[in-house]
Amino acid sequence: MATTETNSLDDHKQLHVAVFPWLAFGHILPFLELSKFIAQKGHKVSFLSTTRNIQRLPTLPSHLSPLINLVELSLPRVQELPQNAESTMDVSIDVVPYLKIAFDALQPEITRFLEQESPDWIIYDFAPYWLPSVAATLGISCAFFSIFTAWFIAFVGASPDDLINSSDDRTTVDALLTPPKWVTFPSKLCYRKHEANFMMSHYSSNASEVSDAYRLGMILKGSDCMFMRYCYEFEPQWLTLLEQLHHLPVVPVGLLPPTNIQDEKDQIWVTVKKWLDGQQKGHVVYVALGSEFMVSKSELVELALGLELSGLSFFWALRKPAGSTESDSVELPDGFLERTCDRGMVWTSWVPQLQLLSHESVCGFLTHCGWSSIVEGLMFGHPLIMLPISSEQGLNSRVPVDKQVGIEVPRNEEDGFFTKDSVARSLRSVLVDDEGKIYKANAMEWSKIFGDTNLQKKYVDDFIFYLEKKRRLIA
Repeated sequence: MATTETNSLDDHKQLHVAVFPWLAFGHILPFLELSKFIAQKGHKVSFLSTTRNIQRLPTLPSHLSPLINLVELSLPRVQELPQNAESTMDVSIDVVPYLKIAFDALQPEITRFLEQESPDWIIYDFAPYWLPSVAATLGISCAFFSIFTAWFIAFVGASPDDLINSSDDRTTVDALLTPPKWVTFPSKLCYRKHEANFMMSHYSSNASEVSDAYRLGMILKGSDCMFMRYCYEFEPQWLTLLEQLHHLPVVPVGLLPPTNIQDEKDQIWVTVKKWLDGQQKGHVVYVALGSEFMVSKSELVELALGLELSGLSFFWALRKPAGSTESDSVELPDGFLERTCDRGMVWTSWVPQLQLLSHESVCGFLTHCGWSSIVEGLMFGHPLIMLPISSEQGLNSRVPVDKQVGIEVPRNEEDGFFTKDSVARSLRSVLVDDEGKIYKANAMEWSKIFGDTNLQKKYVDDFIFYLEKKRRLIA
């Protein structure tokens, strides 16, 4: 089927853009932010996800809801999945491959949608390796939206074929312990041994019979372009390298600072804000390690004792491990809550992170180094205390360390274990000791980029312009 690009007479036609994230809220929410920005320009968006995930989305702004159609998909039943499990937050990590089986079984429903609705674009995640060929057959422009950093995508493979064929260049632990040979500029970026052991699972087949590396390779090979939550002002050399490696236009969409500011009257925020208001200005460390992965029970104890040992005030957003039930409890050290009740808050349900980070009592962020968390922390100029747990997070932590906006909590090289002493020392060196002044100053300097709403708006404008210019038309 022959296709052409649009001409200038048709540039301002209302577009219909379909978006299809992977079933993880760390992916779903950035896709939703991207959808809002598209809708703000007057274009129609079809946001495709499963029924339960759609129901768990934050409420859309009233002025955008007419333009964003939340399309509920029926997730096919897979025996190994718990009832109502529709995202990674509903299952433990060993069950995620079965979620991918169910996700792949959405192909017929997605295909029918594309045939019936004929959107101008379909923007998807790393997982639906079968989707680019479907879009190409239907003459629909297709793009990979990467919520991962440019350096992570560049690190994991030199080309789509390398990823598809699981090239030996990246499929041994030792290979991940040094920078890739295809990085054409000076770089020390690499994994630690305990991280590399975990990363091996992404290159090997799983219950879905398709490795994550294969999925990403097919996505990169079949897409018209790659959109990326990124900007040229931060490590731009990786964007250039990506285009060279994958022979694909790479379009940064900006850092997508979240727009879902919490209602000041929301009861959760009212409670959290009351506690924060009672703390000394600039003396609270915010602790949040995401909801997808969890440190081990023994590490949880060390983290808690490290917070106590540091002497710092803290707000700890402590989510239960993925796949845990309502009755499952988080096991903190005996007496920990009582001993720290005058300076610490442990919050075990959802918390409005953006509001919390913007509060004047917060002085630093102990984070797992998901890209969204790094973006949100640096938006407000907070130095980072980094405790990466899985996948890309190890690489994500190396870059802020190199930029001197924070430090990593030291871990054992072999097994990745950390101690209460390493947690306490890391916190105090960034937030109390004189050496922390450089981290605070640098974080505040980077907030001029990460928190520059005009700059980020310009990226979104350029992204929308690209959508308008480059969509396919059936000839």
